[in-house]
Order: sequence, then structure tokens, then C-alpha cells
Amino acid sequence: MSHLQYIAYPGVGERNCEKYRYNQAVRVGDRIECAGQGGWDPSTGSIPFNLNAEIDQAFANVDLNLKHAGGSGWEQVFRVNSYHVALTERDLERMVRNFAKWMPNHKPIWTAIGVSSLRKKDMLVEIEVVAHVGDEVEGEVRRGEEGSFQRRDSDLTTLQGSDFV
Repeated sequence: MSHLQYIAYPGVGERNCEKYRYNQAVRVGDRIECAGQGGWDPSTGSIPFNLNAEIDQAFANVDLNLKHAGGSGWEQVFRVNSYHVALTERDLERMVRNFAKWMPNHKPIWTAIGVSSLRKKDMLVEIEVVAHVGDEVEGEVRRGEEGSFQRRDSDLTTLQGSDFV
């Protein structure tokens, strides 16, 4: 498994690695996969009591995690899974606002899941992502590893508004 690079950012990341035996991210070739990031303060682990602040901080923690793993942040994210205690429209609206803020130039694939609880008692949201950090050329289609084809999402047609089911 020497081709896997495990990463734990300072503070919460390193403490969780030591105590719970997991890392915050793994880099596999041109991908970074991040463990779920809550809205905790990355230094102290404290969680805000405000849902909006917690979601905002979770997005900031994902960005920190990606950059610590050698990525450039949210602009490389293509998949998002979010886990919500008591999933509501308010949660989704705050997520969408953060998508627009952190990824103004693309729209990733996203699955939002309602759960009964998360690991820390006060947590209401957790976000995990997968990012592609390889070199891309605008509009270029190239053969990737193992014969797959890769294309930038700007080349693809996306469904909008009432087309979304």
C-alpha cells in the first residue's frame, strides 16, 4: 500500500488519528478522498451551537483537509456526500449556498443523507468529498489510467431547474 498517502492535518486530525486510528484524507494517484468533516474548530474540536455556523465550518474544514493533502481546495471536488441529523430544507439551503461560495465554477455530484446521529453528540452535519487533482486541459478529452476517458465537466450538458428529478 505504498501508493497510498494518508494525511492527518494538525489539531483534530492528528488527535483523531492517534485516538481512533483513522486519517482525515488519503491520496491515491490523482485523487484525494476525505473522511467526513464536521463543523468543529480544527484546533480545539469544539462545535458551534448554530447550524449555519456548523455547516460553514464543515466546508472550511474540507478545504483545509484538501489543501493539507496537496490539493488546491473545493474547485477539485467532484463528489460530495453529506450526512445530516434531522435533514431539513434549511440544511439543504445552507449547503447550496456553500456550494455556490466554494465551487462557483462547477457543480459536483451530491448525495445528502439523513441520519439519526453522528459520532460526536453535538454534531448535526458531516461532509465527505472526493477530489481529482490531476492535470486537466480545458476541453481536452484524454485517455486516463486503465483505458478510461476523462472530460472536464465544462464540456458536459447539465440538467437545470425543472429537469432535475
